[in-house]
Amino acid sequence: MAELGAVAWPPAPIRTERLVLREPEARDRAALIELFTSPEVGTYIGGPRQREEFERALPAEPRRRPGLFTAALDGAMIGIVTLDRRDAERPGHLGPDAGEAELGYMFLPQAWGRGYAAEACAAALGWFAGALPGEPVVLCAQAANDRSLRLAAKLGFTEVERFEEYGAEQWFGVRPPVTPSG
Repeated sequence: MAELGAVAWPPAPIRTERLVLREPEARDRAALIELFTSPEVGTYIGGPRQREEFERALPAEPRRRPGLFTAALDGAMIGIVTLDRRDAERPGHLGPDAGEAELGYMFLPQAWGRGYAAEACAAALGWFAGALPGEPVVLCAQAANDRSLRLAAKLGFTEVERFEEYGAEQWFGVRPPVTPSG
């Protein structure tokens, strides 16, 4: 299983119909603070971070982090999409080796309901399929998060199992590797 860090990073910005997926920039700082401290965003991920604490911890200049895309609309950050290796210590894996690529995403509430998350996640998954072909991607969401479960289905994820984590039932799904049509 290849590390995401083994892939050339950052990739060229990924352009979709309405969005650009790119590395975070210094100008995204205020939006990142809003994203991570938003009570609405924090509903299904254990609650919002404390604003003052997060502001102190967030560097003025973002650090390069392979697998982290900023989703920008007209140049302004509206969310993030991540592709990271799932921690072997957490429940939910496809096999005993663990370390599967895991899709994650968070969008500002004002961007909800417009299809931006689906557009950005599909673009990131397309990039991943080209960068690490033949590898499945997993997704974990709180089972009570209907919007995330609908998005998971739209992106081609199917349920593998459910388990308890962070005091709530979690839905764990897989998106099989995309195979070239021929």
